Amino acid sequence: MKFVFHAGLIVCSSLLSGVALAEVPASVEIITEVEIEDLPQRTFELTPEEQARYDILREADALFLEGNYARARELYQQVKPPFKREIQPLEAPGEGFEDSSLLSPAGSAFWRQYQQGVTQNVDSRVLVPLQLLVEREPDFILGHLHYAQRLKERGHNQGAEAVLQGALGRFPHHLGLTEMAIQTYEAGENWLGASFLARQFALSHPEHPQQAEFLQRADENFRRYQQQLQQQITGGAIANVLTGSLSLFATGNIFGSLSTVETTALLLRGESSVGTRMARQILDQAPLITDPELVAYVQEMGEKLAQVSGRNDFNYEFHILQDETFNAFALPGGQIFINAGAILAAQSQAELAGLLAHELAHTILSHGFQLMTQGQVTANMMRQIPWVGRTATNLMVFRYSREMERQADRVGTRLLAASGYPADGLHHLLLRLEQENKPSPPAWLSTHPNTRERITDLERFIVQHNLNRYGYEGVERHLGMRQRLFELLDSGNQEE
Repeated sequence: MKFVFHAGLIVCSSLLSGVALAEVPASVEIITEVEIEDLPQRTFELTPEEQARYDILREADALFLEGNYARARELYQQVKPPFKREIQPLEAPGEGFEDSSLLSPAGSAFWRQYQQGVTQNVDSRVLVPLQLLVEREPDFILGHLHYAQRLKERGHNQGAEAVLQGALGRFPHHLGLTEMAIQTYEAGENWLGASFLARQFALSHPEHPQQAEFLQRADENFRRYQQQLQQQITGGAIANVLTGSLSLFATGNIFGSLSTVETTALLLRGESSVGTRMARQILDQAPLITDPELVAYVQEMGEKLAQVSGRNDFNYEFHILQDETFNAFALPGGQIFINAGAILAAQSQAELAGLLAHELAHTILSHGFQLMTQGQVTANMMRQIPWVGRTATNLMVFRYSREMERQADRVGTRLLAASGYPADGLHHLLLRLEQENKPSPPAWLSTHPNTRERITDLERFIVQHNLNRYGYEGVERHLGMRQRLFELLDSGNQEE
């Protein structure tokens, strides 16, 4: 590979799938040629519109740092048009209702039958009407609450959990559903599930008057989970602890040749121990970017986001893999990895912060650790991604569910806004990557749910919660970091 730089600045490398070149300041003339074996020579130049946009953003950033937020906002708004929902707000679907008078005739009939069944104390006339009610009237929140409560009273905790999980999928911000779900998990001694749900609600609602209580409850239930696991080890009931995931540890080699007891003990010590062990294997084998200035840039950004996360029990570390594809992933306990290609593809500090915030959200919501302890890793939550052209070693990374990705998008967006970055950093990155990488998206997008759905969901989320889109973009500093990274990668390729 050959890079030819003119006027001392950047731009595109051999990012797989053609991730977009950088936009650079108007004052810099760019004639950049990238020669790749078996590909024709390409020359990239900025359009006048792109140059003008960067001039405005640099000026806005300078005003923002000076504390002139009003004028900075005016400039940001010049290059960041409002969402359609900001012009014509749309009511989010699935808000639900609790007034039984709004039920359809069929729904009203099921509701009356249920109430009669309670009076007569006949199970079949209680549970069956409720089941039909939630199927026919899924937006009637009281139906879900009563159905889960009656199942719970009859000892059907798993059934109650399933009902509440389905309801929370439709109404993730409903306090009553969240509270009952946590109580149901606690009643079934599903301490880990109760902990995750409480923490998710607290992090998604930082201004809620009960936020601190939910965080405390999350910590208490996690301690109960650790005690429960310790008792299982002591009592010799280890076989059931890692149901479904032992084959991963036996064949996937994430923890080497550890025995079941050793693996369980590692999980007992918590997320940080698990993540540190996994990270050590990666760091021992993967080529890294170790330039102090670049590492400090990413670490500083990541720590700024982590400070507002509500989880101070992790030692957050951010690593840069020497890989020019666009990708990033999080391990349990605060170990975050991003590819060099992600830094090259992001056009501002805000966009890169959006990517880091998304991965941080997976960590602070304990998604990876949750999958491991639930034994779902081998079934559908892990996949192999090789470091192309670098090493034959395959890295096992988590592949999260659609709902977990949505949670990470939303909580990550919260982290951005709380850290002074524009709330649409992740949204803008997703939007641009979607537009520029069809039909072959980068690896990071290919492992996630439908990008258009995520973009739409984030627009709705930002508007509904009135999050600030006009914070510090950080375009000038980020361009300098990208230039430095390009030069480092080019130097390494020349040596090879």
